[in-house]
Amino acid sequence: MVTLILIVLGLLPGFAWLIFYLKEDIKHPEPKILIFYTFLGGALVTLLVLWFQYRVHDWLIFQGFSSFGLVSFILLASVEEFFKFFTVFLLISRRKEFDEPIDAMIYMIVAALGFATVENVASVLQTGSITWPSVGPVETTVLRFVGATLLHTLASGLVGYQWGQAIYKKSGYVGMIGAGLVVATLLHAVFNYLIIRSEPIALPLIFLIFFALFILGDFEKLKRESP
Repeated sequence: MVTLILIVLGLLPGFAWLIFYLKEDIKHPEPKILIFYTFLGGALVTLLVLWFQYRVHDWLIFQGFSSFGLVSFILLASVEEFFKFFTVFLLISRRKEFDEPIDAMIYMIVAALGFATVENVASVLQTGSITWPSVGPVETTVLRFVGATLLHTLASGLVGYQWGQAIYKKSGYVGMIGAGLVVATLLHAVFNYLIIRSEPIALPLIFLIFFALFILGDFEKLKRESP
């Protein structure tokens, strides 16, 4: 019973943000089955990401880099951002339903939420196994909601925005998506760096909320550019 409660807690942040973003696209909703496939794809790709990150981490240590240095954070974040993009590219980009600039942002965010949900469940289960019945798992859920889960949606949303702009302009796909992946990786890495290095948790959260204002503005811009 306790394990089930912890799993439900871990699921809450991802599904809460999923409902929020899907409501933003309520005028032209995407097929629910494609949303499900994308969410599931984002969840499953965590296994591949974990394998690659272990290899990258071992290489970094062998090269003398700190596990908690900015270089390590950048390379590890780049693995996550690439595979979230690759999931959408592989599953959705050639579907006929993928026909508006805003679709790129929606599907990237959905894949990110699938990815984040696996991380959330794992984090809550880990916390619960140590601190239950204290408020540890609840605190973890809240922090994951306003922290890591939001981070994943913003980073992937950045990539989706750049992709959507390329769709709108019908050119520059490689350059714009590549730029999106670079900026998303830096955003991801800096947030992780601040979480580890900054004592007050408020600083990385303020950093994230600052960027959220821009990403939500980008979301509205793509909505206007979509027919």
